[in-house]
Order: sequence, then C-alpha cells, then structure tokens
Amino acid sequence: MEDDWSNFLEPYDQAVNELKLKLRTLRGQFKKSGNRSPIEYVTGRVKPIPSILEKMKRRQIKPKRLSQDMEDIAGVRIMCQFVEDIYRVVELLRKRKDMQVIEERDYIKTPKESGYRSYHLVVTYPVQLLEREQQLKVEIQIRTLAMNFWATIEHSLNYKYQGCIPSEVAMRLEKSAEIAFALDQEMSSIREEVNEAQRLFEDKHTSLG
Repeated sequence: MEDDWSNFLEPYDQAVNELKLKLRTLRGQFKKSGNRSPIEYVTGRVKPIPSILEKMKRRQIKPKRLSQDMEDIAGVRIMCQFVEDIYRVVELLRKRKDMQVIEERDYIKTPKESGYRSYHLVVTYPVQLLEREQQLKVEIQIRTLAMNFWATIEHSLNYKYQGCIPSEVAMRLEKSAEIAFALDQEMSSIREEVNEAQRLFEDKHTSLG
C-alpha cells in the first residue's frame, strides 16, 4: 500500500513544485520590470496520507473517486500584503493558459462562521508524466499575511480540541478575525505610502549591494 500511495501522490508533488516555481518566477518578473509584485511569497504541500484517509472517511469518498472528489490533495498558498493584491492575483490566475480555474470561493467578502477569510481557487493543472499527461485538481489559497496568521492559529486550536473549540474560545477567535481584517483594511488605506516606503527601502539596499 505504501508503494501505491507513493505512485498516486507523485504527480501531485510534481504539480505543487511546478506551480511554486512558476508563481515565484512570476513574482520575480514583476520585480525585474520595476513593478511591485502582488505576490509576497508562495508555499505548497501535498496532503499527508492520514489527512487524506480522514477526509475520505468523513466525506465518504471512495478510493476510485479520490482524484475527482478531493480537490485539495495538492495545495498551493499565495501570500499578499494587501486585500487588493488578492483580487489582482485571482485575475492573473484566471488569464493563465497553463491551468484552468474550475471553482472559486470568496471567503473574504463572505467569511466563514468562524471568521475565516481567504480566497480559494480550484484549478486543473496538467502534469507531464513519462508516457502521458495527467490533469490534476489543485487548490490555491490566496491570503494576506494577517489572514494567514489567524488561519494558522485556528488550525492549531482545531487540532487541539479535535474540531470542537469551546464556545468562549471560538467567540474570542471570531473577534480576533475581525481585528485582523480591520488591520488589513487600515493597511489598504495607506497602501500607497507603504508601497513608496518599501520601494525607497529596496532602492537603497540595491544601491548598497
């Protein structure tokens, strides 16, 4: 079974690595052109086998339907400085020819009950194997740094309480989500000043280098 999982997950690992490289290259192209990149940094992962099995059981996904019914076996996360950058990245991904957006979920305009905010895309991405091409589903999450900080804390608490966070903690977590989003909105209000300050900082260090 270990060999079966290795063979099954290998194309997903390839997809994550290729997408991370392409998105980081895109970020570099913005920098080289003298334009500010809406992408701060990119991470990715292939879902661990125990998490896949747990989700299969919870959602009653049959093994032969795994590739079709589980959209986040391969996951890529894009971090942005500003909320406006998120929507710019979404537009960039919609226009790409090397993937096709098949689903979008805007948890920024419509946050989850917990307070979770992020923008999710599900794309199909072609992986070139030795003798064939395989179309895989990949979930791309696009967040601000504040959203990601909050989501990381929520994930840890869900793990600690096995998905049943005490009501008092859940209320404080929801309140903290609003505070984090207020920070994002405040940063957006001074976006031009922040961008100018960062440009001056980068120009200075480039000249020193």
